[in-house]
Amino acid sequence: MLYDEAVKQLDRSLELLALDSAEKKDPGRIEKISKAVLKAQEIFTELMASLDFERGGEIAKNLFSLYTWFNQELLESNLRQDLRRITIVRNMVYELRGAWVQIAAKNPSETMNRPAAGINIAG
Repeated sequence: MLYDEAVKQLDRSLELLALDSAEKKDPGRIEKISKAVLKAQEIFTELMASLDFERGGEIAKNLFSLYTWFNQELLESNLRQDLRRITIVRNMVYELRGAWVQIAAKNPSETMNRPAAGINIAG
């Protein structure tokens, strides 16, 4: 669900960045782009906090590095309103989401009965 929301937020920011010149005059447009990118960053921070390095081993370390890179790219892209960088992160998240869907489909008994971990960033 977090990957789905991250993709949704990044799609929203890309839509707003790609508006034609007449639509770009909306004074709240930049703030909307920034909020969407920041929401995606919050999601990656939540995912980082939920990693179990003891049980996850190398996979957890790699995911932590990837989420850190996502956040850095989104920070830079938000400052520069860089459509290309946001697109790269969005596509990578979408692919990662697909991989997790396949893993969950192959191991449904492992993903059910597992307590959720992490922090709540809603507030």
